[in-house]
Amino acid sequence: HVSIGGLGDSFYEYLLKAWLMSDKTDEDGKKMYYDAVQAIETHLIRKSSGGLTYIAEWKGGLLEHKMGHLTCFAGGMFALGADGAPSDKTGHHIELGAEIARTCHESYDRTRMKLGPEAFRFDGGVEAIATRQNEKYYILRPEVIETYMYMWRLTHDPKYREWGWEAVEALEKHCRVDGGYSGIRDVYNNHESHDDVQQSFFLSETLKYLYLLFSEDDLLPFEHWVFNTEAHPLPVLRKDDGNKEENQK
Repeated sequence: HVSIGGLGDSFYEYLLKAWLMSDKTDEDGKKMYYDAVQAIETHLIRKSSGGLTYIAEWKGGLLEHKMGHLTCFAGGMFALGADGAPSDKTGHHIELGAEIARTCHESYDRTRMKLGPEAFRFDGGVEAIATRQNEKYYILRPEVIETYMYMWRLTHDPKYREWGWEAVEALEKHCRVDGGYSGIRDVYNNHESHDDVQQSFFLSETLKYLYLLFSEDDLLPFEHWVFNTEAHPLPVLRKDDGNKEENQK
């Protein structure tokens, strides 16, 4: 079972981020990342009849035309990695990130609550819609917001802030409860059925990425910080920092 969402997401993300954290000296990480992106494009990325680009899953020797909410982080990953891609591929990687962001926004926009389901499908005549009851829940996940944040920082296209604000309004309207924020059992329903759980990643990731989306670029700038898969900022290990320490001795 091959997935860029649950089961495998952090691996691909860390290939890129190991290279970025090393101040772009980790050539092994770089090569493995761009090789992986090429393989993802070849084997998993498809376009729906309606023009939506999505990342499918490989299961039991067959392509399953399902994309998980967890997979939506990949839009930001592709855009973040565009700068180190071969010169003729930089624009392509940014565009790929933008297309994934659009697809994931559609998965939110096509629900009644304007919050995305756990997984959505591209088969049986549907596009970017959950068709199984056990995929219609939203548990305050951050991945779509994460991609909006990266796309905003890297393109400054105002639609990413607009999409982020749509999510804020939906969270306030449907997820806010007396004790905090709760997940939703079915985002296609007219009435909220709360699961009565506020996941820890809502604070550490979802709200953090929303804050960064609406902040200036000099707050935790990408040239100095890399966010790990749980949104913790880790410093880029500058080559010249080591030289400075050596000189100070």
